[in-house]
Amino acid sequence: MHIAFKILAGAALAFTAAAAIAASPAEVRGEARLAKAIEGSIAGKPVRCLYLQDIRSSEIIDRTAIIYRTTGRKFYVNRPRSGARSLDRSDVLVTNTHSSQLCNIDIVHLYDTTSRMQTGFVGLGDFVPYTKVKTSSR
Repeated sequence: MHIAFKILAGAALAFTAAAAIAASPAEVRGEARLAKAIEGSIAGKPVRCLYLQDIRSSEIIDRTAIIYRTTGRKFYVNRPRSGARSLDRSDVLVTNTHSSQLCNIDIVHLYDTTSRMQTGFVGLGDFVPYTKVKTSSR
């Protein structure tokens, strides 16, 4: 039993060490850019899908997220379930949807704007809505 405890403790320590590995400089910059983008906004309850007709533009945050802008003061942040390390703001997002919605089960392909070659893909996660807070003009 004492040996089993040592094995479990060693495994837990290895897992913790792997999780504590520092993020790459690009990921740190991406998180900082995302923090700046959502500054002054209030997050809402995540949703699974967005209607394509409501999306006005998208912005890639390197190695971090995709921001989908809609009409008004609302935008949605999507942190992909997989492939976020492929996100590069110089890429173009190409999505093949089979309905009138973009959903958290969809795959987005990334293409380099210069070479027009595919550079990766991401599996979308939930869309977190943010609303810009009105500032008083005093």
